[in-house]
Amino acid sequence: MPIPHDPTDVQELTGNFGKAFTIAKHVEELKGCLDRVEQWRHALMEISIITEWDSRNFKSESKLVEEIVNDVCEKLSHFSSSDFYIDNLVGIESPVMKVESLLSIESTNNKRVIGIWGMGGIGKTTIANEVYSRIMTKFDSYCFVDNVKEQMRKRTAIALRDKIIEQLLGEKNLRINTPQLPAFIKRRLRSKKVVIVFDDVDDPNLLNLLAGDCDLYHNGSRIIVTSRDRHLLKSVCDEDYIYEVEKLIDDEALCLFSLYAFKQNHPKNQFVNLSKRLITYAQGNPLALRILGSNLCDKEIEEWESELEKLKEIPDMNIQAVLKTSYDGLEHDEKSSFLDIACFFKGEPLDHVERILEGCGFFPGIAISRLIDKSLINVSDGKVGMHDLLQQMGKEIVYEESKQPRGRSRLWNYKDICHVLTTETGTENVEGILLDMPANEYLKLRSTAFKKMYNLRFLKLSNDPFSREGQVLLPRNDLEILPEQLRYLHWGKYPLKSLPLNFCAKYLVELHMPGSKLIQLWNRDKARVIV
Repeated sequence: MPIPHDPTDVQELTGNFGKAFTIAKHVEELKGCLDRVEQWRHALMEISIITEWDSRNFKSESKLVEEIVNDVCEKLSHFSSSDFYIDNLVGIESPVMKVESLLSIESTNNKRVIGIWGMGGIGKTTIANEVYSRIMTKFDSYCFVDNVKEQMRKRTAIALRDKIIEQLLGEKNLRINTPQLPAFIKRRLRSKKVVIVFDDVDDPNLLNLLAGDCDLYHNGSRIIVTSRDRHLLKSVCDEDYIYEVEKLIDDEALCLFSLYAFKQNHPKNQFVNLSKRLITYAQGNPLALRILGSNLCDKEIEEWESELEKLKEIPDMNIQAVLKTSYDGLEHDEKSSFLDIACFFKGEPLDHVERILEGCGFFPGIAISRLIDKSLINVSDGKVGMHDLLQQMGKEIVYEESKQPRGRSRLWNYKDICHVLTTETGTENVEGILLDMPANEYLKLRSTAFKKMYNLRFLKLSNDPFSREGQVLLPRNDLEILPEQLRYLHWGKYPLKSLPLNFCAKYLVELHMPGSKLIQLWNRDKARVIV
């Protein structure tokens, strides 16, 4: 059959193409299969509307074929991640269906931006890529802009925008190089129904700079934005169009971990219990599950046990590097609040945490809202919560402040606290101490144990007031000094009848002394007191 020279030859079944497709000729050959012939006619008339390539625009048929092959290969490249790795996309169907529901691509009389939000490593990019791969062919043009934050470190916004427009318009070596798009480019974009994914965005202003404004495109266009920052997503789309990625349930987590650790969807018999302990550690974070599974693949049981013991003290560097980028983007006040929560306040009532942070000179109303938006903390049933991996990240940040405990801002490790207090090596760097006394342990302090900790604002020495086991002792029945900067003081079974006479409690927000021997504090109220 001859190749038509004009698309209307196919659309209207005229010219040489129409002659070659006469009913009479095919009726004879098909012996009365008129229904099939009619289906062919309708199918050809429908596909003729697709004017992606016009043979009249090519010098030769070989050039036309080459262009078609290149375009098909480019389209297929977008399917590789979802098709080749489909077995490793555990738990993907439910979130993909929810995102597709938000997109509502069947509705072609509007334009829509939707957001995908969650902590680092939770699977935002994976979900976005899977959705994109499934729907891209239903649009005139499409583009997946991966790792926007990282790309913006390497090139200008204009350069990245031009690259995006190149793909949307099917142009090569397009160089606009001006902040404003030329009118003829805007006209071409308005004729396109597009889907664009902007992955890992940390600046809301970037979307407009990168041609991420829905008004540039035809009705039916969809833009997907992934971010760790819910506040950012609220600025670019309606809150109802933000999907929060949830952690994997235990069965899904075990399956994903096993795919990387054992190359099968379940653990080997002798590794079941160890695998479940690692699942508990990862708490449904897909990135952590993949990294831990890959690290332990083909390793012996002894190495697994050693890795679990190490993870109690030293987090995996690759996991931490991904999580820490959310912390790095915080303001100083927000960082301090996050570290306090990670080291001291996880699981505490929200109003209690806000009161202490405010007493420390922070702005908890803003900081806690920001930490929630950045997926670094959550509030449930009135209590402040945090993913265990994020808590470990926060503590690791404090560990990295100094090799010696005395140089760190926050102390919670029993051995570190004992060393600092018994050797009186605490410095002005120490801002907070949280000590949970183990059973059968006694910590004997000198009267000047806190003398050099000028900036100590949080001190909690926990002892069970109803037990004789585990206690902080002052052998000389004397405590010379408590730091003036203290905002919060909790000392279970405090052994003395009064606080130091020279203790100035002007900054103190709360005083908790359960099971203590206190008789008198001050002549007037200086703090909220719980004895």
